[in-house]
Amino acid sequence: MITLMLARELSGREVVTLAGEAVARIKDTVFDAGAGRITGFTLSGRGLLAGPLKRSLPFSAVHAVGPAAVMIPSEAVLADREAVVGSRSAGGQVIGAPVLTDQGTAIGTVRDVVVEAGAGGRVVGFEIAADERFDSHRRHVFIPRGETLAVSGEAMVVPARASHFAAADLPSFAGQVEAFQAGTPLPHVETPAPAAAEGDPA
Repeated sequence: MITLMLARELSGREVVTLAGEAVARIKDTVFDAGAGRITGFTLSGRGLLAGPLKRSLPFSAVHAVGPAAVMIPSEAVLADREAVVGSRSAGGQVIGAPVLTDQGTAIGTVRDVVVEAGAGGRVVGFEIAADERFDSHRRHVFIPRGETLAVSGEAMVVPARASHFAAADLPSFAGQVEAFQAGTPLPHVETPAPAAAEGDPA
């Protein structure tokens, strides 16, 4: 099963070389909404008084994103900040964006971005603050994104089918993402036959 993490969990995570040297901390995650991938990270120095660094970390240079640290081959892979940030959307600009289905139904707003752990940087879905009309029982849910993520104005657009694979927590969401990506059929819901009016033939 795939391992998932939230983008906000990456903030503050150590950046460590394969030789074991801690060189920085993750400050912000830079997310390309159109590509549906993390493109890199802005960095801060280590220690209580450390501020933002002028260098950043392109995701293409990441060896692996693990539960305790982001691993890189060496400090030499760090790049100028603009090389990562550029004109791409930063993760913070995605947070709070409305989420619509491709049928025009509002389902909530983005609380966080769900990322597959490892070296791919693939964004597999969103944690959303659920619209009451979409889910009146849960304040927030996880929903997968489509194969290609459409961005309409300030809104994220997901397939209507994705709403049937929502999950209440991150561990169960991993299975839902796999089922959604595999094209698992939606559960069949029996529609009750209309009751016969009095006097109608049986």
